[in-house]
Amino acid sequence: MPASSFPDELRDLGVAALIRDDAEATALASADFGNVSVAPPPAAVLYPSCPADIAALLRASCARPSPFPVSARGCGHSVRGQAGAPGGVVVDMPSLGQLGGGSTSGRLSVSVEGQYIDAGGEQLWVDVLHSALAHGLTPRSWTDYLHLTVGGTLSNAGISGQAFRHGPQISNVQELDVITGSGEMVTCSKEKDGDLFDAVLGGLGQFGVITRARIPLVPALTRARWVRLLYTGAAALTGDQERLIDVECGGTVSGLMDYVEGTVLADKGLIGSWRSLSPSSSSSSFFSEPDVAARVAKLAEEAGGVLYCLEGALYYGGAAGGESDVDKKLEVLLRELRYARGFASVQDVSYVGFLDRVRDGELKLRAVGLWDVPHPWLNLFLPRSRVLDFAAGVFHDILRRGATGAMGPVLLYPMNRNRWDSETSAVFPEEEEEVFYTVGILRSAVSDGDLGRLEEQNEEILRFCEEAGISCVQYLPYYADQTGWQKKHFGPAKWARFMERKRKYDPKAILSRGQRIFTAPLA
Repeated sequence: MPASSFPDELRDLGVAALIRDDAEATALASADFGNVSVAPPPAAVLYPSCPADIAALLRASCARPSPFPVSARGCGHSVRGQAGAPGGVVVDMPSLGQLGGGSTSGRLSVSVEGQYIDAGGEQLWVDVLHSALAHGLTPRSWTDYLHLTVGGTLSNAGISGQAFRHGPQISNVQELDVITGSGEMVTCSKEKDGDLFDAVLGGLGQFGVITRARIPLVPALTRARWVRLLYTGAAALTGDQERLIDVECGGTVSGLMDYVEGTVLADKGLIGSWRSLSPSSSSSSFFSEPDVAARVAKLAEEAGGVLYCLEGALYYGGAAGGESDVDKKLEVLLRELRYARGFASVQDVSYVGFLDRVRDGELKLRAVGLWDVPHPWLNLFLPRSRVLDFAAGVFHDILRRGATGAMGPVLLYPMNRNRWDSETSAVFPEEEEEVFYTVGILRSAVSDGDLGRLEEQNEEILRFCEEAGISCVQYLPYYADQTGWQKKHFGPAKWARFMERKRKYDPKAILSRGQRIFTAPLA
């Protein structure tokens, strides 16, 4: 359909004035954080003033003999054009937060008595945090980068180093307002329209547009004791990580940390990472002081060129107090964990500063022109039993053998399966192991030729897993066609459920065709 026909067709629905089809609007809507490829542009962009505008657009598409695709776009933080709508309409979700001349007050509402926050799907998690903290409350589960939308992370999973205790963000939702692919506006929860609720969470935008989420809150703490410990081997790191996240075993260090993550440091990435910036200092890394850096380099040489870092935090303060308790916990951790002695760094920061620490790194990269570069990221979930095989084959071989000038962190940290809800659409390893691992290879192509080399290396990593029989699952996945999704991502049982839900809530496959799961109405 020609772009110019969109406003005419939708005028009777009252949304024509909210649609733009000029080159500037469509080009912006087809760009994303990945900068890996240029998605085919949409024919138009809808700037909704309220959720009903989105519903009207979807109903208009449904009414056509050949429905046009519709995709919701928040911050455009996808990496492979997943939020695109080739030849269709992209919904600019942040427009919902501009009601009342730019105020977000109507789209963020805290219930102190009910201990929850109602947040528009377009709202940023950093704004959710500050709105909740104004009442001494906070959500329990986060994504590491808070400048993403609520609807965007809930359409995937939303994970960070707190997920071992509280589960991903999709396990911390009480209620959703959703607009289905047929334009129906539904309020759903586990108790009401539970199948739609489960489908949308982790559903990659395939079943509905999230316009509101009710997030449970707990009393907020105010401080974080930020800990970084260096390790010379993957076995020691993962062993300690698993002891820390085993919150039910009652071990010496079990559950002492509120946040548990890990970083792989190899060669040029040994000293510093944009994710490691201190919110209270201009230092690029806890370990960047010249004398410490020399010691780290020597340790790395002795370890064969690869080190590991356990990053964690203990929260305290606020009404709960707890500074003396956090001191005691830290003493136990530093005594019991098996890190390289003499390579521990501890810093006391605000709770907000710790949660929003990645933003500091972003601003520094923006200042030197290194933020808007290609990001050929690869995120995987691995079964616990194969994580050391993966470390040997990937961290100690593939990543070092194909070293380039690329920059960016490589993450490694465990999850507890019992904190994930298998009824949602999110996919994680099928092995019957309580623990599985997240690996995030989050590199940026900063020099000529880096992008091609990094993409080839990602493919080599996936081939290695297949040949070694490591049944990894992609998080924030991308496949070129439906066959890849069906065979490599979902598997027979999960694909059957996914298809059943698609037929029920978006039978004309209007939503999120940029994911390339469905590219035309279902047969």
